[in-house]
Amino acid sequence: MTADAAPDLVRVRKRQLTVETVFHEFGPQPERPVRLAAAAAVVANPFAGRYVEDLTAFMSALRPLGASLATELIDALGGVEHVEAYGKASIVGVNGELEHGAVWHEAGGWAMRESLGEPKAIVPSAKAVAATGFRLMVPLHYVHAAYVRSHYNVFEVGIQDSPRPNEIVFALVMSDGGRIHSRLGGLTTADVSVHDGQR
Repeated sequence: MTADAAPDLVRVRKRQLTVETVFHEFGPQPERPVRLAAAAAVVANPFAGRYVEDLTAFMSALRPLGASLATELIDALGGVEHVEAYGKASIVGVNGELEHGAVWHEAGGWAMRESLGEPKAIVPSAKAVAATGFRLMVPLHYVHAAYVRSHYNVFEVGIQDSPRPNEIVFALVMSDGGRIHSRLGGLTTADVSVHDGQR
């Protein structure tokens, strides 16, 4: 997705990719660390400062951006087969409304699910209307079943100079594992069966 793609609705000022590697949390070091990654884009809000009834064109126009961010995350984690958890987020600048961030439910969530081969679990999300520099904790869970307790996690998303009042930060988050020392039982990834992701 380039900054001039769909110039009438989607104008990207900047993008950010963040990868965090967790080796341990004061416990034994596992065989492999857990990586969490967030890909974000700062986009001009075409509806800032005014009420517009129909937001669907913007939602559709954002799909290529969602696909591009998803691909960037998948590459950062080494391929689709390594992605175990996901989530999405939007931070709307103060001249916008929460519904302007809600367009990401379809545009970002759909793009991420398609890029990952249609995993069964709903994509958890967080959104806010906030001032520049706001940080948002984004929920994650297992891609094939929302009730896998080991993969309930969060990852912080935010960009120091964003969103400006007339902007929106759209973000996708993925992880290649659950919490580094998960040990609280519940449904495991190995035990997931048909329909566990839809409960």
